[in-house]
Amino acid sequence: MENNPKKYDLEERTAVYAERIRDFALKLPKNEANKEYIPQLIRSGSSPGANYIEANETLGDKDFKMKIKTCRREAKESAYWLRMVITDGTTEANNERAALRQEAKELVLIFTAILRKRGGE
Repeated sequence: MENNPKKYDLEERTAVYAERIRDFALKLPKNEANKEYIPQLIRSGSSPGANYIEANETLGDKDFKMKIKTCRREAKESAYWLRMVITDGTTEANNERAALRQEAKELVLIFTAILRKRGGE
């Protein structure tokens, strides 16, 4: 039934990333800066997965590439918001932020590779 099981692995990976972003955001201190940053982080952190699912359902190559570019852009943006949010300063929070930023960077590289393979970059 599945011609390309790896695409579903990326769907799962982006879903797990979104869940980790959500859980991280819920633990962040409530302050004026985070009041603005957290919603941006949650939106951009969950967007790559949703857009990747849409990309896999597209009918044409042009639409697929556009959705993958959106995935990449949102992954980059989530790395930015991860940098901006204010943690409680604990090692645990800082380590999770670093791990999430690394995952965002890896997702950017994956989406870039997909685009190159499809002739979109």
